[in-house]
Amino acid sequence: MTTMPDSGQAAPMRTALSYVSPSGTSPWGTYLSQVDRVVPYLGPLARWAETLRRPKRALIVDVPIELDNGEITHFEGYRVQHNLSRGPGKGGVRYHPDVTLEEVMALSAWMTVKNAAVNLPYGGAKGGIRVDPKKLSLKELERVTRRYTSEIGLIIGPHQDIPAPDVNTNSQIMAWMMDTYSMNTGATATGVVTGKPVELGGSLGRVKATGRGVFVTGREALRRLKLPLEGARIAIQGFGNVGANAASMFAYHDAKVVAVQDHGGGVINNGGLDVAALTDHVARFGTVAGFKGGDALGLEEFWDVESDVLIPAALEGQITEARAKRLRTKIVLEAANGPTVPAADDILGQRGIVVLPDVICNAGGVIVSYFEWVQDFSSFFWSEDEINLRLDKILTGALSHIWSTAEKHNISLRTGAFTVACARILQARAERGLYP
Repeated sequence: MTTMPDSGQAAPMRTALSYVSPSGTSPWGTYLSQVDRVVPYLGPLARWAETLRRPKRALIVDVPIELDNGEITHFEGYRVQHNLSRGPGKGGVRYHPDVTLEEVMALSAWMTVKNAAVNLPYGGAKGGIRVDPKKLSLKELERVTRRYTSEIGLIIGPHQDIPAPDVNTNSQIMAWMMDTYSMNTGATATGVVTGKPVELGGSLGRVKATGRGVFVTGREALRRLKLPLEGARIAIQGFGNVGANAASMFAYHDAKVVAVQDHGGGVINNGGLDVAALTDHVARFGTVAGFKGGDALGLEEFWDVESDVLIPAALEGQITEARAKRLRTKIVLEAANGPTVPAADDILGQRGIVVLPDVICNAGGVIVSYFEWVQDFSSFFWSEDEINLRLDKILTGALSHIWSTAEKHNISLRTGAFTVACARILQARAERGLYP
């Protein structure tokens, strides 16, 4: 087990950066900057603020497997528990060739803030394996998942740390993780992961939950800014599960999805893209590029598209300082984690562009994961309508509290969200005290 350096100063954590976004910053550096901005609003709890800058626990594991051709290969895996003051760790597992410890640290920290922002009884955690899952067969992917689960098994569990799907992972991955953990502990433990198949204790509504949450927060932002939802122009970067489901919900409510970009290219139609047809195209070809229902859009041209709502739903650090100066939108809905770097945040604020931060905007997934966890413990499951109503209620209530906090202190919604969340985290830390 690898622990973070503890010299009494934050500096070592600020220099341990290897993953760099297009902006030239790291996700962990972005997170630390966000914490620095919230400290002045924490009052007496600020004495505990260093807690937020230090992950509680970081585990690096070797994941050796035998490939289908008989060759032995190794992958590097991570599980980081940032803070457990409010409850067990909660956060996804991503499979990506660019995964690093620093990235996972930042993602775990954002999960801590996210869970507190919507007042779930969880701490923050995150995991990942540095692997390109597209290069593995299904059997090889299963071996990687089971070995990784066994390696991190000593720190996960229904009351310790509950993984979930993230980039390039899904309900099948979660089924393998649950089965592996259960076999190793000698009892079926459905609550060890969320995002499972419904047949194994998964929750209805979980697959669409993050995208639905993006829509709900976007709907509320438009309402508060007195902008109409019907006819609103939506531009989306990233058309995976989150981006596609958010697009579908906006289109269903008569907004116009005018531009979409993913790893393969972009497409634009000022009259509105046919979201259902675009979804079918991506299912067949793996990218929005080549879709006949619109014109091709260059990767960098996407950031010049005029819209009412821009939804970054890809990876971290996409809205750079240079791009922030060019955006032609009214609202940014952060469906991805950490898509806007701090310098860009300032520019957007100066330009009057409202940013709904990731810790509230994309919290729909973890909210329904919480519902799944609760249902697993009770062995009583709710209807999808109940799930969606509960999700809507929690998100609208949380956003209302964050919005009023931001207005009270005349600060951005991001700093408002961090103020609400960090106060809850540090209050729990202060009340629990230090042991020993």
